[in-house]
Amino acid sequence: MPDSTHDGNFGYSKFVKNSRVMEKFILEQDIPVFYVEASSFPEGILEAFKKLYALLPDLNGRRFFGISYPDRSGRIIYKAAVAENAPGEASQYGCPVFTIHKGEYMSELLKSQEGNGRLIGEIFQQLLAHPDLDKNGYCLEMYLEDTTVRCMVPLVPKNS
Repeated sequence: MPDSTHDGNFGYSKFVKNSRVMEKFILEQDIPVFYVEASSFPEGILEAFKKLYALLPDLNGRRFFGISYPDRSGRIIYKAAVAENAPGEASQYGCPVFTIHKGEYMSELLKSQEGNGRLIGEIFQQLLAHPDLDKNGYCLEMYLEDTTVRCMVPLVPKNS
């Protein structure tokens, strides 16, 4: 039965969309992260985050991300990632590194009480249709707090 946060989409009742459907968002600087790659998509996402959390002595104050993109065969690669607190921190945990690039992104903000990958997937399908999409980019989930995620895709730099 839908709860009081029901937004008209049965099955997605735990999410409340921001009133602005899409908005531009600027990342002012590159963000070096390290990650655990999911064994499958979307089924392996939760396990990848659990493995990442288990590596860290403290989760407080950490910035978490989800990074996804298709490989050459079309299979989706998903990386559960955390921003480095200090340069080289990834080597301490034996994790690979990735750089989230600064620049302009198209985004949508979601507030949630429970995770719901299907709604996030629908949001990314809308974002990926943007005419200025950087086709060499990736889908980026920026976890802002326990209940908020910013879904983002990079746009082609204006000087390109």
